Amino acid sequence: MKADILDLHELPKRLKPRQRVLGLDLGEKTIGLAISDSGLSLASPLETIRRSKFTKDAAALGALIQERNVGALVIGLPVNMDGSEGPRCQSVRTFAENLASIANVMLPAAFWDERLSTSAVQRFLIDEADMTRQRRGEVVDKMAAAYILQGALDRLSNPV
Repeated sequence: MKADILDLHELPKRLKPRQRVLGLDLGEKTIGLAISDSGLSLASPLETIRRSKFTKDAAALGALIQERNVGALVIGLPVNMDGSEGPRCQSVRTFAENLASIANVMLPAAFWDERLSTSAVQRFLIDEADMTRQRRGEVVDKMAAAYILQGALDRLSNPV
């Protein structure tokens, strides 16, 4: 099966009433997760999954999708600063394809440019929240996922 990758503006049309969107920040060691409200206006940090084998990661995502009434995914795409796509983008695209073909997670998904999301979150956690380095390490991935998802939700509510 092939992943159902859509333009961001197509996602709301595919949601059933009260369904939410799950935001993913795919890192090499972790997957940061955030969830939207059912009105698609607010993203909240959810949790961080420490990556292991793909099947285990996909099973954790599948359980969360069922538990939280998720109807679509927004996946952060690590585009280079010049707008080009490198190996990390291909890795994220492959992960999305594998969710559909291997793990049978058949949800519509959209990619969202995540450039500077982790940097923005780090600055906020240092400057505004005054968090220690250890505490930042515990929350930065799920906060970055919320930053990515909120950007996508904001675009949906204010189309260009």
